[in-house]
Amino acid sequence: MDPGRAPERGVLKRLPASPARRGLSEQPALRQVLGQFATGITVLTAAGDDAHGMTANAFSSVSLEPPLVLCCVSKAARMHTAVVTAGSFAVNILAAEQQELSSYFADWRRPDGMAQFDAVDWAAGAKTGAPLLTGTLAWLECELAQVLAGGDHSIFLGRVVAAGRGTGEHALVFYGGRYHEVDGRARAA
Repeated sequence: MDPGRAPERGVLKRLPASPARRGLSEQPALRQVLGQFATGITVLTAAGDDAHGMTANAFSSVSLEPPLVLCCVSKAARMHTAVVTAGSFAVNILAAEQQELSSYFADWRRPDGMAQFDAVDWAAGAKTGAPLLTGTLAWLECELAQVLAGGDHSIFLGRVVAAGRGTGEHALVFYGGRYHEVDGRARAA
């Protein structure tokens, strides 16, 4: 082939395999499917030299006895280092009126370290020192009990060492790529 000439367009003899055919998820499609699962919104926080906060919806209770919860954090996220370094974390369960707080802690452009908490009201957790955000529905302070492999994420298993109710009344929920509000009223089936 002449290096000065454009290559001829021809039919590929073998098309590259799609991610699905290679056994990988097709992220946009997977995100659409997983977006059909309504989740609460939390802000995970950790104190210490690598202090950080991060909006997360991959959170769940695990056990009441012993009191355990889990959260999933990307191995590439600053929050991952913050939790591992601190050996503890807090889970702040957001109220409906805290959508702006959720967006703030999802924005990678905010300041690093403790400076990112200058823009919000919070108090240091008595057990972990992790920031507990004002106005939440509830909060938990957790000691890191175990780190489990979960693909490109780690599953942080936390032993709850303190918990409390906040002043918020209605839940902030994420569903179908948008925020929603749950008012807490039971509905008859």
